[in-house]
Amino acid sequence: MEIAPPSPHRKPSALDPFRRAVLRGLGVLLPPLLTVVIFLWIGNTVANYLLDPAERLIRGILVDRYQSNVVPASRKPDGEPVDGVFLFEGEPYHRIGNRGYVPADHYEDALQYLGASRMPETPAEFYRAYVDRKWLSRWIVLPTFTLLFVLLLYLLGKFLAAGAGRFFWNQLERLINRVPLVRNVYSSVKQVTDFAFNERELEYTRVVAIEYPRKGIWSLAMVTGESLHDISCAANEPVVSLLVPTSPMPFTGFTITVKKSEIVDLNITVDQAFQFIVSCGVVCPPPQHGGDRGPITLPPPKQS
Repeated sequence: MEIAPPSPHRKPSALDPFRRAVLRGLGVLLPPLLTVVIFLWIGNTVANYLLDPAERLIRGILVDRYQSNVVPASRKPDGEPVDGVFLFEGEPYHRIGNRGYVPADHYEDALQYLGASRMPETPAEFYRAYVDRKWLSRWIVLPTFTLLFVLLLYLLGKFLAAGAGRFFWNQLERLINRVPLVRNVYSSVKQVTDFAFNERELEYTRVVAIEYPRKGIWSLAMVTGESLHDISCAANEPVVSLLVPTSPMPFTGFTITVKKSEIVDLNITVDQAFQFIVSCGVVCPPPQHGGDRGPITLPPPKQS
């Protein structure tokens, strides 16, 4: 789309080329930037509310399990140490600060992860660092967490598909809908998620244009199917059901019924129609470009 020259009623400014260049660059930069920001926000939300609590739980369980192998500092070893190795009932141990002894194999493993200069001073700190480096490193946690999360979603979906699962979920939703402020937020979010993930979502057959809400004003609509038989009899011709989406959020709109003779089929896809609606008409589908029609100009304002 070409930009119209400045109106004769407005004096051109020396900053106009700079302003247009900045706006053009902002239009190019914002879509990928906002996409990255949205995915980072989703990732941080999952990490803060799911991944971190799961890591803390697993860390606590493993540290408690490993600490059962710690020999207290009050216990005397079997003889003198050899190269920093103490024997307890014939098993080799290393001393951690002045708080106790840990098995030699754990100490050697931790030495590879931490190094001698970063060795903790207490057995509890030692095993927290040991568990973090050996069992909770990102290359282990992320794939495992993803697989378990997908498995949890699968089991939850199977449970809710069963009769007992649906019953308990319906009871929970009734309870939520009784809370004044929560029910408003929940119902709005549920409408969006149901539209995005419901398997019985609308299947649009084609994109059409209709004169709506009055003659002379054209709106895009999606054909959703044949309409009611009684309406067709009253109109004395075939009718169709249409969804007229709203800008800039096409998830909502109006369901109307019109005569087939009053619709105009458009040579665009559903995705192109949604892009046109979301952009409030700025993004025109390529099949609908009218060629080089010259710059877009507006008539001068009427003089009072």
